[in-house]
Amino acid sequence: MNSFTAIIKRDLLLALRQGGGLGPALGFILAVLVLVPLSVGPDQNLLQRLAPGIIWLTLLLAVLLTADRIFNQDLDDGSLELMSMHRMSLEGVAFAKAIAHWLSVGLPLAIVSPFLGFLLNLDVAILGVLLLSMVIGSLALSMLAAIGGAVTSGLKRGGLLITLLVLPLYVPVMIFGISVTASVMGPGRSLPSLLVLLAITLVATVISPWASAAALRVYLK
Repeated sequence: MNSFTAIIKRDLLLALRQGGGLGPALGFILAVLVLVPLSVGPDQNLLQRLAPGIIWLTLLLAVLLTADRIFNQDLDDGSLELMSMHRMSLEGVAFAKAIAHWLSVGLPLAIVSPFLGFLLNLDVAILGVLLLSMVIGSLALSMLAAIGGAVTSGLKRGGLLITLLVLPLYVPVMIFGISVTASVMGPGRSLPSLLVLLAITLVATVISPWASAAALRVYLK
């Protein structure tokens, strides 16, 4: 457990010193949420209906933009190979780095994004449930991004390939994440979607370390 937390602390410290992609990702979200009202027009009711979907889409793409940072740098400088020689399994290393990515990128974006939704006339009534769904779903996004980052970690230009690999996996997260906002239609309506979203996140958390480690072993041979 000490090695696990040490990797998380190391990645968080590096993300703090180097930016870790959070700044550009946040800038991307802000730019999209500012430009969408200009392109859609002044229809406030239309913006309010579109707001949850647009916010989820920007979060999804922003997390995807940082997926190549999870393993690439450590693979290039040899740090990942040293970690793989440690007593902790490569699955544990992959899981720790995915958690660090979530803490440094996914979670902050998930917390900030709903509040930026007021630029889209977001209904205050769904702010709380939208925030909860995005916090839960962002963990799944980071776990799935880790799989894509591991598969393309040995490629010099794997950004497009990450998008092609991970976007289909993101679709269920986005569908049920948006469905959670159905709570405005009546009490308790969001609970089934929220439980499914939680189940998807748990499955992604279990699968991600094994899939990521299997892909990384190919490059470490």
